[in-house]
Amino acid sequence: MKRHWWKWLGVILVTYTIVQGFLGEVPRLPILHETIRNLYFHVTMWFAMMCMMTISLIGSIMVLSQPLKKRDIMASEFAYTGMMLGVLGLVTGMVWAKYTWGTWWTSDPQLNGAAITMLSYAAYAVLRNAIDDSDKRARIAAVYNIFAYTMMVVFIVILPKTGNVDSLHPGKGGNPGFNTYDLDNNMRMVFYPAIIGWILVSVWIANLRIRVRKLHNFES
Repeated sequence: MKRHWWKWLGVILVTYTIVQGFLGEVPRLPILHETIRNLYFHVTMWFAMMCMMTISLIGSIMVLSQPLKKRDIMASEFAYTGMMLGVLGLVTGMVWAKYTWGTWWTSDPQLNGAAITMLSYAAYAVLRNAIDDSDKRARIAAVYNIFAYTMMVVFIVILPKTGNVDSLHPGKGGNPGFNTYDLDNNMRMVFYPAIIGWILVSVWIANLRIRVRKLHNFES
């Protein structure tokens, strides 16, 4: 039981996030209104996604230094878990955009960058399934994973923050960030625990996937 404390903590924090996300007090702001509650889900899932992809990147670098099968499994399963979070982030972002910007999708550079990132990682999954030899698959996938991670950082982190790129997202394209005008103390009490909770639950999911993969490999 003591070894699994972090799993219980993740479940408690995510449950707390969901309850506060629907029932907690939030600032009454123009345009955003009640949709600001999506901050606890959309943004925090992207934080968790970035964390999963970073762990996957570390696994891929370890594969290139010493190609062990367990490292390849770790890299791939954390990437797949990150992809799941990325898709959820896109869906929640589209819902948010519909009720604040009036459309499901715009030419916003961060939205397009997120879509390109997910397509890059989808190609990672296709690449893995296209190679039969396990050693070759591990090495090629590791190299591509490093490339996909670099693309993610460029399109999600760097490009939207450049001054010459127009973006509707807070803190991007010259817009003030949430901390500047609407992330009050009440929201911080939910937002930061939500990031920790989604990360812990995501790590738990990735570990379960790794265990399933190892069992499947053992049986085969």
